[in-house]
Amino acid sequence: MTDCFADSDGLVWHSDHWTGTQRSAAVQGLLEHAQALGLLPGWRGEAFAFWHTGCDAPLLAQEPFLTVERAGFRYLGLMSHAVHINGFTPDGRLWCGRRAASKATDPGLLDNVTAGGLPAGETAQTCALRELQEEAGLHLDATALVAAGVRRTTRPEEEGWHDETLLVFNLTLAIDVVPHNQDGEVQEFMCLAPAEVVQRIQQGAFTADAAASLAQGLGLLPSMR
Repeated sequence: MTDCFADSDGLVWHSDHWTGTQRSAAVQGLLEHAQALGLLPGWRGEAFAFWHTGCDAPLLAQEPFLTVERAGFRYLGLMSHAVHINGFTPDGRLWCGRRAASKATDPGLLDNVTAGGLPAGETAQTCALRELQEEAGLHLDATALVAAGVRRTTRPEEEGWHDETLLVFNLTLAIDVVPHNQDGEVQEFMCLAPAEVVQRIQQGAFTADAAASLAQGLGLLPSMR
């Protein structure tokens, strides 16, 4: 890429005079080259948007700094957004999904009833409702979702640096409603009592982001908003 060089502080890219489309094309080309070299596993064919201002919610009215392949976000250490829905029963139990063994990240671990990365151009609410249909077979409207705040998580991962803002919703499902996976991304669903949830989190059976989303949804963590 032009206007890009290394100095003592790291990699510097002077691209403020570029448009978002130009920046996206340049970085996408870099990622495609990395994939061809076998350096970028888990290619999704799905675009994520990045706002360099570090926003805690996607600024859909503002052009992203760039929009590139989802798998490149950890590779480059860019902040992404994801939607997580805590699915409760009226008596306080929690519906959890076990991620399919074929998932590129955290295969086989327990997750929220629904969770998914936020594609470029989609609102958090629309993404949540779509994921509920695809992952849990639940056809709901927006009134069923209760916004529970946001939580940013960062950590090193095998693919690079994970930096993601979790957009958390709570959902109460009727006692006779049972989630059923539709897209092959969930091995099974289980309904756990609170004590079981705590025990499994302590055992490391949940993804880190699912545990953080649950704590956020229960008000155990202060909202970032």
